[in-house]
Amino acid sequence: MLFAAYVGTVAPGLTMWDAGEFIAAVQTFGIPHEPGTPLYVMMARTWALALPFVGTALATNLFSAACTAAAGGLLAAFVARVSGSRAIGLASALCAGGMFTVWSSATESEVYASVMLLVMLTLTVAERAGRTGDARWRVAAAYALAIAVPLHLGALVAAPAAVLLVAEREDGTVNWVAGARIAAVLLFAAGVGLASVLVAASGVCALAVVVLVAGRAQRRESAATIVVALLAISALAVLVVRARFDPWLNEGAPTTLHSLWDVVGRRQYGAGGMWPRQAPLWAQIANWFEYADWQVALGVSNGVAPSWWRTPITIAFALLGVAGSHTHFRVHPRSWRAFALLFVCASAGLIVYLNFKAGASFGVGVLADNVPHEVRDRDYFFVLGFWVWGAWAGTGAVALARRASAQWVPIGVLAAAAPLVLNAPAADRRAEPERSVALAVAHALLDSAPRDAVLITGGDNDSFPAWYAQAVEGMRPDVTVVVAPLLGTEWYRAQLARRASLVMQGDVVPTRAAGTMIAAVAREARARHRPVAVSLMAGADIRSAAGDLTVARGLVYVEPALAPDAVHLGADVPNVDTAAALAIAHAYPLAPPEADTGIDPAPESFLAYLRCPAQYLAIARGGIALSSLDSVCKLR
Repeated sequence: MLFAAYVGTVAPGLTMWDAGEFIAAVQTFGIPHEPGTPLYVMMARTWALALPFVGTALATNLFSAACTAAAGGLLAAFVARVSGSRAIGLASALCAGGMFTVWSSATESEVYASVMLLVMLTLTVAERAGRTGDARWRVAAAYALAIAVPLHLGALVAAPAAVLLVAEREDGTVNWVAGARIAAVLLFAAGVGLASVLVAASGVCALAVVVLVAGRAQRRESAATIVVALLAISALAVLVVRARFDPWLNEGAPTTLHSLWDVVGRRQYGAGGMWPRQAPLWAQIANWFEYADWQVALGVSNGVAPSWWRTPITIAFALLGVAGSHTHFRVHPRSWRAFALLFVCASAGLIVYLNFKAGASFGVGVLADNVPHEVRDRDYFFVLGFWVWGAWAGTGAVALARRASAQWVPIGVLAAAAPLVLNAPAADRRAEPERSVALAVAHALLDSAPRDAVLITGGDNDSFPAWYAQAVEGMRPDVTVVVAPLLGTEWYRAQLARRASLVMQGDVVPTRAAGTMIAAVAREARARHRPVAVSLMAGADIRSAAGDLTVARGLVYVEPALAPDAVHLGADVPNVDTAAALAIAHAYPLAPPEADTGIDPAPESFLAYLRCPAQYLAIARGGIALSSLDSVCKLR
């Protein structure tokens, strides 16, 4: 049922944010942004090769759907076993799988769906290890923990729960040696994933202590644990092997152990730390509650703010979650403790540890205007907490129905499945504008660039779609896309020097800043008689650094010499190449005005940029006033 819901709403192609990059990585067997996620790329590529008739984009989207549905199946089996009720297991999976953030991750090309599957595999194996006392399952649990490093470190959020399940037996006694051993694996895996020698070494030392104090049989198990942990983490070697082949997408270029360590540890992004707080703690907590209000009935009121139609339903399911948690504790305290620990780690724990800025949609009119915001809402980081909440709400719905009468149990299951109905309109990626807006921007951006252009982009949402169009569809290979923020990294400058000769060898040094490199790249492009273009989505500082780019040619700015017949519209507005504007406006019609852009501002932002060529034409023809021009279309 979950798989059917996901397939019915799965994106048919490209979506926004990181999806274009991940699809390009799968298509080219390349390396996406840090930490590289080699296991995800390998699995998704294998899946895509097995489905050659649907195309890479849809295949990788379906991979997410299959992973999330499989995680739901494992959750149903897990809960049914510990509760002794198949109805409760089914209800838990349906409700958890219907949570909006879970559903959203299941319908596009992102790593979080496979993380969800790994978490459920880890908890299932760990529960059986503790219940049976079988050493083979304990070793399997260690492998599941360690494999999180080459997949995505987010899976280790569930590691404390797995440690608890391995250590605690069904009768409530604790196998301290088994718990210490799996905890040591957790420390080692976390140390590698965080590129922290101290943490990794502490894991090795802890495992050595277990080996020394345990008996012979325990030592054999410890040796097996070490072997499988190293085997799992060895998947990171794929990054080095592929980087040395220099695939089309080769972010971080981890060709050496040192550069691999930097990529895995996300050194490019710098260390955030838990202090000072990037937003007031109360705001970070309130931000989580905002995301929680989106989980159950976003299709009823698809806006970021609480509503009288949606929020009461959220509260009702929160109460069902409390009832389900109580039922879970009563029937199986051991697994309840694991779920409770997972919920705490995936909500309060992440609030403290990740230390986010205010969400993109949070605090408007409440927080000061100068408070920094994330570029997008980060609800997906808390998906495991919402998953547990959904499982408990499903349990609570059936438990309350059973109190009334056994005949009411099917009603309880239907109530648990309500999010699958209430979230469907908001979760449907087959609806406009999300169905086609990202691909339209990708094509329009590349179509706007002059022949052999060096196209400078400003960030993820103009770079990744262009990467997708070039790597997957083979569109405009003559255009070299230069991502301005990446110019501050040594590996990217070396890549541009090697592949396109746009960076002089003397500039491939660690100290060069992105701002100074934009001018250097533009200068080198002109020296090679290549036109320079800058995306409309890039900031004015990027355009200024690239030169006198004051003519709008579709969705890019170019120099006046490239459009001698450009029309002057007015102050603070670019001159307009009307022929290019007409071509882009006709080639890429907009979604209907009534299209629902939902809680993510990116679709509306994309639409605003796509409207620019048509608005330029309307002003040039006297159809609309200059004052009505969208701010994104101006020389801001």
